[in-house]
Amino acid sequence: MRAVSLHPDVIVVSSQVWQTNCTIVRAGEECFLIDSPVLPEELQALPAVLAQAGLRLSGLLATHGDWDHLLGRAAFPEASLGCAQSTSQRLLAAPGETQRELRAFDEEYYLKRTPLMLGQLQALPVPGRLAIGPHELELYPAEGHTCDGMAVWVPWARVLVAGDYLSGIEIPFFGEGRGTLSAYRDTLGRLRPLVQAAEQVVPGHGPVLDGERALTVLEEDLAYLGALEEQGADAQLPAGRRTKAQRRLHAENLAALAGPTAGGSSARPPATG
Repeated sequence: MRAVSLHPDVIVVSSQVWQTNCTIVRAGEECFLIDSPVLPEELQALPAVLAQAGLRLSGLLATHGDWDHLLGRAAFPEASLGCAQSTSQRLLAAPGETQRELRAFDEEYYLKRTPLMLGQLQALPVPGRLAIGPHELELYPAEGHTCDGMAVWVPWARVLVAGDYLSGIEIPFFGEGRGTLSAYRDTLGRLRPLVQAAEQVVPGHGPVLDGERALTVLEEDLAYLGALEEQGADAQLPAGRRTKAQRRLHAENLAALAGPTAGGSSARPPATG
């Protein structure tokens, strides 16, 4: 696990699995943890990371309802977990899904951890604002990758926490039974002015991007979605994102556009590190 300070009030902790990013934001005496690392030892280390930075947790936030973004309560079991109303609805509609998917991941990689308890969710209105110390976080709808979600803008630091968008290592992915191409494209359009204003953008997976690079990724993602819609299987993946794992996600996007199929999968590709 790697921790990098982007701003005196923003720290990003990156997991060894899928390069999943967890963002720590503070203002005054308050501190929020957005999303989570994945491995048990990384989660166990989070309280020490906050302590070393002189921070005391006020609450947890999740950009969306995929299990690998919901593990903060494993590190802070007493903390409240805030999410978009759409995410709360998704999780309540499928009780136990997060735990089942986490258990399947742990069984595949021979990991042991205490069972995850999400507890009571705090459904947040999105679009909306969330007070933190003397400032406010701005919450923006971010559906498309999934049927739910939000992006978080940290205005005083000019940092955008984008959820599973704007990744330099992962193609736009909505997959069968998850989100939709049109909603994904709408979210990118909604995020564009924030990216243009941002000094740094934290994707759900992959390296933190400066504003200029993030805008390039956004344009590449829009071009891929357009080609996917017009050319189908012949659509070219963005440069630097043409690995076997990304081609698998491309195939799942194609399956989603073709409609429901027997045996379809919406799982992330297996971890490689």
